[in-house]
Amino acid sequence: MKLLRYGSSGSEKPGLLDDDGRVRDLSGHVTDISGDALLPETLARLQALNPSDLPLVDGLAQSDLRLGPCVGNVGKFICIGLNYADHAAEAGMDIPPEPVVFGKWTSAIVGPDDDVEIPRDSEKTDWEVELGVIIGKGGRYIDEADALSHVAGFCVINDVSERDFQLNRAGTWDKGKGNDTFGPLGPWLVTKDEVGDYDQLGMWLEVDGHRYQNGSTATMVYKVPHLVSYCSRFMSLQPGDVISTGTPPGVGMGQKPPVYLKGGEVMKLGIDKLGVQTQKVKNAE
Repeated sequence: MKLLRYGSSGSEKPGLLDDDGRVRDLSGHVTDISGDALLPETLARLQALNPSDLPLVDGLAQSDLRLGPCVGNVGKFICIGLNYADHAAEAGMDIPPEPVVFGKWTSAIVGPDDDVEIPRDSEKTDWEVELGVIIGKGGRYIDEADALSHVAGFCVINDVSERDFQLNRAGTWDKGKGNDTFGPLGPWLVTKDEVGDYDQLGMWLEVDGHRYQNGSTATMVYKVPHLVSYCSRFMSLQPGDVISTGTPPGVGMGQKPPVYLKGGEVMKLGIDKLGVQTQKVKNAE
C-alpha cells in the first residue's frame, strides 16, 4: 500500500495510490497520514479497503497534482550519519563504533517535488539520497528482534546538507542539516508488505541529469532493526517519527574536486519500490 498526502502546502489531504497510479482520497477514513493513522491496526483497516470504492482525486500525482510530505505532523526527524561503508570511505572517515545520531528540524520538511533552497551565505549545499523509516507503533527500549513490528513503512528522503554549516561552524552537525526545505519526504509511504526486502534496494541521485549517487541499501552498516532499537534507547519513538538511515557514496563533498548545488539546477533521486523525487534548486531570498 502506498499512502500519500496531496494538495497545497499546509492543507494536504490523506490519500493512497491505486494500481493504476491514480490518487484515491482517504479523508473518509483517516484525518491525515500521521500519528494514530500509522498504527498497525489502522494500517490493517486501510489495507482492507477496496481502492476503487474510494473517491478518485482529479489530476496525476507529481504531474498536475502536488504531493506533500508523505507523513504529516512529524514529531521527530532523526538522522543517522556515516551509515554506509562505502560512503564513510569516500568521506575519509572510520565506520563509527555505534550509530551517529543527529536531528533535522521538522521545519525542514517539504514535499518530494517542492523547491530546495540554498541558504544565505551557503557555498557548500549538498545532496544525500536516503532510505526513510516511518515509525508506526511507538515504544522505548525496543528489542531489536521486535523492531520491525514498530515500523509502518519506508520512503525516499533527500537529506540536503550544508557542509560548511555542518562541519566548520563550531557546533554539532545539526546546523547544516535543518535549514528550511532540507527534508523532502515521499512521494509516498510504502508499507512493509509491499517493500519486501528493504536490504537490497537500489538508490540513486542525479543533478541536471548527471548521476552522482548509485548505491544500494545492501551496504548499510547498521540495519533498520538495529537503528530502531538503538534510537529507542535514547528517546521514546512515537507514531509518525521519521528515521533517515544514511546515504551511499556520491555526495558532492566526496567528488574530486567537490561539487555543490547551484541555483537553477534540478535534483532527481529515487529508491527501488519507493518512488522518485524531483526538486528545483533556488537561492534563498
